[in-house]
Amino acid sequence: MLPAGLVLGIFGPTGSGKSAVAEALTARIPAEIVSADSMQVYRGVPVLTNQPAAATQLVAIWELGHEGSVAEYAALAHAAIDAALARGRTPVVTGGTGLYFRAALAELRLPPAPAAGARRRWERLYDRVGPAAAHALLAERDPAAAAMVHPNDRRRVVRALELAEEGASLRPDRDRLWSQQTRHPTLIVGLELTPAELERRIEERTRRMLAQGAAEEARRALAGPISSTAAKLIGLREAAELPAEQALEAIVRRTRRYAAYQRKWMRRIPDLASVRADRPPCDIATEILDLARSREPVPAR
Repeated sequence: MLPAGLVLGIFGPTGSGKSAVAEALTARIPAEIVSADSMQVYRGVPVLTNQPAAATQLVAIWELGHEGSVAEYAALAHAAIDAALARGRTPVVTGGTGLYFRAALAELRLPPAPAAGARRRWERLYDRVGPAAAHALLAERDPAAAAMVHPNDRRRVVRALELAEEGASLRPDRDRLWSQQTRHPTLIVGLELTPAELERRIEERTRRMLAQGAAEEARRALAGPISSTAAKLIGLREAAELPAEQALEAIVRRTRRYAAYQRKWMRRIPDLASVRADRPPCDIATEILDLARSREPVPAR
């Protein structure tokens, strides 16, 4: 048995096997999986987002037209985790989206979601006046955020203007994201792979994704309403618009960059227990359970 009230967090780059490890854990202990993936929350793209076969909470909960936010996700994740604990089960939070993962485990002071129509309004302004003028407006309203953002980074300039309008800032408080504070006692595990093995898995998975109909899925998704959040899905436009081999190369290239970004996030997590992921999921699950029984978890604060 694991300590009562313990939460397990499993983080790792795309392709590291998080879902398989979480499923192996549920075969050994009374547990419930909670996804911390900013794209698996969307319906209609199970192949492109590699949605797990095992029962997982917070997967396919939003339509593609829904403008998701970390704050909205965090409230849902906290409710799912608390409900699992109330049922006497261990929540297993799995994710590769760093901010969603942290938001699930901790109480973060998150910036507000944009007001209805605000994002489109600021996007139109950015496109009308140009990057330099939009950035100059941001510098007037939030100099600290403007210092962090390049004028040509349309997405972040627009988001910073949204926040400034709400009296918030894109510039986070110091250590806001990766403090040691969690809502419940938590063991956080990071899945480690060599770069060569990770690249091999990424290419293999991308080939499988395309063989399973990713192109048709992407074209269906783009034919309907799609939010600016969902439109960031890696492989969406590549699979829909490029010939198969070109799509493969483009998706693999973007996924490798994203995996490198995820590994940087992983190195920032305090008290992370690193676990080799080049083994069968059942072996990794055994090591995680041994760690959970022997290590002091990150305390709730």
